[in-house]
Amino acid sequence: MTVNSFEPQHVVTAEAFSGLSPEWPDTGLREEIRRRLEDSGTAVVVVDDDPTGTQTVHDVPVLTDWAEATLRGELNRGEPAFYILTNSRALDGPLAAQLALELGQNLAAAAAAVGRRVEVISRSDSTLRGHYPAETDALAAGLGIRPDGLLVAPYFREGGRFTIGDVHYVQEGERLTPAARTEFARDHTFGYTRSNLREWIEEKTKGRWKSDEVAGIGLETIRIGGPVAVQRLLEPLRDGRPVVVNAVSDRDLEVVVMGLMGAEEMGKRYLCRTAASFAKVRAGISDSGLLKPERLLVRQDQGGGGLAVVGSYVPRTTRQLEALMALPDWHALEVAIEPLLDPRERDGEIARVREAMNTRLARGENVVVCTSRGLVSGGAPAGSLGIGQSVSAALVEIVASLPSPPRFLIAKGGITSSDLATRALGVRRARVMGQIAPGVPVWELGAESRFPGLAYVVFPGNVGTDDTLAEIARSLSAAGEPG
Repeated sequence: MTVNSFEPQHVVTAEAFSGLSPEWPDTGLREEIRRRLEDSGTAVVVVDDDPTGTQTVHDVPVLTDWAEATLRGELNRGEPAFYILTNSRALDGPLAAQLALELGQNLAAAAAAVGRRVEVISRSDSTLRGHYPAETDALAAGLGIRPDGLLVAPYFREGGRFTIGDVHYVQEGERLTPAARTEFARDHTFGYTRSNLREWIEEKTKGRWKSDEVAGIGLETIRIGGPVAVQRLLEPLRDGRPVVVNAVSDRDLEVVVMGLMGAEEMGKRYLCRTAASFAKVRAGISDSGLLKPERLLVRQDQGGGGLAVVGSYVPRTTRQLEALMALPDWHALEVAIEPLLDPRERDGEIARVREAMNTRLARGENVVVCTSRGLVSGGAPAGSLGIGQSVSAALVEIVASLPSPPRFLIAKGGITSSDLATRALGVRRARVMGQIAPGVPVWELGAESRFPGLAYVVFPGNVGTDDTLAEIARSLSAAGEPG
């Protein structure tokens, strides 16, 4: 995979921001977005390809089931927004598309039965990994719409993801690195070579949309022209034409969303493929401070220890795991990958870790269950996905063996946290409490789950500093001590 040689190696963050026009001055846009949603009765439905997309919102429900009856029930509750967790990033492309088609059909039927308008966001990774355009194509078909445009907006402030001049950047220290030059672009399943989003769209659509056919909402349009200029740019779009959304602040997204809503009121229809920040703004959800560890529902009614489960393989996660394992009151149990892929050894490896985990937790010790760090690749993307699914299934078996809730539970990695929630903990509906660190959401598990009310930390693989995981674990351990 060859990265575009014309892209800069990196840009100094302060220099990149210094030449930008001031933000659009209206400070009340978020409240206006919320008011217009409530007045219209519209529900913003975020179809999330892994559970980490709830990393910017608070007091919002998340479903793990998209049966029509489930969606009718949720729409009847009248909440302005909710998430549907599909975990489709763990699937191959055809299965992900099939899921999106079914979900779109069920959502369209449920909305018609209830009589509510829905606006749909396909939420995916801020570092551009995921099944695009397969998912958005299938979702539109299932909803029975031919969108006039598809907004592509991977900006995610909490994770340091910014789009300037149509180029998507990842902040690394004091520098902005073009996304295609980061570790995330080398993903074996979802890799790419272009950071300019017009070129990235051409690459991902295999030329169906040429880069010069992709529209763009530039920062000058947003910051000088405001919502009216954005609306005028969006209205002429036809036939699902992609449009790149530039943004370096939430205010930029607020302007875009106001322009989008204006175009929708003129009868236009759009789909959005975005990161987490756009979903928050589109739903008019206010910002909130970080959760205090003592506010979380850590378990103080029994003497068990805390548990962290780490499945993500990205280098950032490995560095974070090393910092956690350096804490004196945490004990690491490594699940070896090679035995999991051998039917003769798999059960024995799972039993070894399961028994050691439950013994240590019962003694009140904090435990991190982690996969061995050497990435085993299946050669082709489908093979790598299959290995990932096998490893995740083993982690599910281990966590499902818990005889009682740990004092707190941290799951590291999108696929890991999704599979543990749905298959080990039986979650069907949870509520996002907020974030314990920037970009790190916490769910309160629902009454139907194995451990109702447990605070479940959903830690993405690609956010935080090298010390963030250890800092969260340390603070929760201290907050969860009896007395």
